[in-house]
Amino acid sequence: MNTFKSTLLLTALTLLLVFLGDRLGGRNGMALALILSVALNFSSYFFSDKIALSIYGAQPVTRDQLPRVYSVVERLTAKQGLPMPKIYVIPNESPNAFATGRNPQHASVAVTQGILRLLDDEELEGVLAHELGHVKNRDILTSSIAATVAGAITMLARMEYFAALFGGRSSRDRGAAGGIFMLILAPIAASLIQLAISRSREYEADATGAHATGNPYALARALQKLDDYSRRIPMQASPASAHLFIVAPLLGGGGFGNLFSTHPPIKLRIQRLIGRDHV
Repeated sequence: MNTFKSTLLLTALTLLLVFLGDRLGGRNGMALALILSVALNFSSYFFSDKIALSIYGAQPVTRDQLPRVYSVVERLTAKQGLPMPKIYVIPNESPNAFATGRNPQHASVAVTQGILRLLDDEELEGVLAHELGHVKNRDILTSSIAATVAGAITMLARMEYFAALFGGRSSRDRGAAGGIFMLILAPIAASLIQLAISRSREYEADATGAHATGNPYALARALQKLDDYSRRIPMQASPASAHLFIVAPLLGGGGFGNLFSTHPPIKLRIQRLIGRDHV
């Protein structure tokens, strides 16, 4: 199913780019859009994880630099028969984490500095088990491609702006054109993410992680802490990639940000883990 979703996303990106290329530039624009779509499809499959990591300034760390995380991940991957993923740290004090990659053999797990300071060892293990749950359930390719595709679609509004700029339109006309394109394209991007990224994936990763650790209460405590502290120290995230994180970060893009919400309420996630909505 995740392979089908990934193929659908890449196909949708190709068709949309070709259509818009034709609308903006006729046959030449359509040919250019086709070339662009091939390049984007290639980069989405092979480099979407690196794109997501670079957006948030994630830095790779070694076992010597972060033994606390490595020891937990090594134990969990050995228990579940998964390859060891690459470990990254995001220089941000807002507590959060995400997993990305095209398959378990090419997976990466990123944690923020804030989550390392906030959680105790049991809670951190619960979060890392959740992220490895995404790897085990093979959510990561679809999530990474969805981020790239949605980002590419929303950037098309900028293409119209620059087309208007070099076409000699006034700044008022350029702003109006960009606004109209964003009004059309942002919901399309959001719809693609909503179709590809079901809210059930977070419940499934929670369940997989809790089963791996045998301690659902630790993950429930972690989710409650993350929900509280991420509101106090919000992490500004692109709507196109916000679905990657374990708890929803602050979405940019004004009112359009709400269109991209893919996280179920934390209280419902906690209730599924321990039978009540708070620890």
